[in-house]
Amino acid sequence: MKIEADKQYVFREGQPFQSSHGSTVAVLSTGVVIVAWFAGLHEKSSDTAIWMAVQEQGGSWSAPRKVADEEGVPHWNPVLYAQGSSLVLFYKVGHEITHWHTRFIRSEDGGQTWTAARELVSGDVGGRGPVRNHPVQLASGTILAPASIERLDPEMPGKQVWEAFVDISMDEGRTWTKSASVPMNLSVYVGAGHWFAKGLIQPALWSASDAEHVHMLLRSTEGWIYRSDSADGGRTWCEAYPTELPNNNSGIDVTRMESGLLALVYNPVSGYSTESPRTPLVVAFSNDNGETWGHEWVLEDEPGEYSYPSIVSQGQSLYITYTWKRDRVAFWKLNVQLSE
Repeated sequence: MKIEADKQYVFREGQPFQSSHGSTVAVLSTGVVIVAWFAGLHEKSSDTAIWMAVQEQGGSWSAPRKVADEEGVPHWNPVLYAQGSSLVLFYKVGHEITHWHTRFIRSEDGGQTWTAARELVSGDVGGRGPVRNHPVQLASGTILAPASIERLDPEMPGKQVWEAFVDISMDEGRTWTKSASVPMNLSVYVGAGHWFAKGLIQPALWSASDAEHVHMLLRSTEGWIYRSDSADGGRTWCEAYPTELPNNNSGIDVTRMESGLLALVYNPVSGYSTESPRTPLVVAFSNDNGETWGHEWVLEDEPGEYSYPSIVSQGQSLYITYTWKRDRVAFWKLNVQLSE
């Protein structure tokens, strides 16, 4: 495998916000790259909004501009999803994660203009639709959105249970049906040390060549990335099981390239707590549908926080963004050439 790489920052200084996090990247059929993230005084602050930038011809980036903002309400976790020349932006709003609502807006001109914000699922409390990573479209045309909720545990006051599922749309995203939750054996879960949660969130999806077999990797409170598989198009899932991949309860993302190669971006750090260092950040590859992983490409390995990655692919190229020290958004384009 040969990799050619180019790193940029979506913006450097002079931005009208103090903290940036939770980026998402999409590539249109025209090759235009679009990045969105949430930014404000700090995560959860009431001035936090969704911002966006476009990579222009020559590789430079447009100035950040605000594309979603409801005054006085924190915004979280944008997710871009390209459907040909159309672009959908999902995001969360709410003061507490347990009471999130999901909004979406749509653009038909590469993100220059957007529709008014709409609620994804009427009456939603807790978050429907993609929670952090991109939806995938199966060969059947069905769209699966990787979802999760963080709910209070009625049996343990002050504690949370994290649960993952997918939202399923068979009409190009107009309506959504919630799948069964991913089964977990919480009785053997350690949880995030002294922390307040136990379970699995923020799944990342991929599918093979047929329309029924779908797979997910999940962020866990257990010190490892977990996996679950579906044989019925995402409607039901097997009990989640640990992989060989260490992860300290931090964000992950995965994409399946046209060649069938899987690319996973994550922090390969042992531990249970979000207080563990979120460095290094690497891309790992699998040529056996995620059974084994290897050939890591290091994106960052210096002290600091490099987290919440987003990854998509087009042809031989990978497009990656992530939080760079909560100060800015880093962007990489990797051209991956497989050995003959």
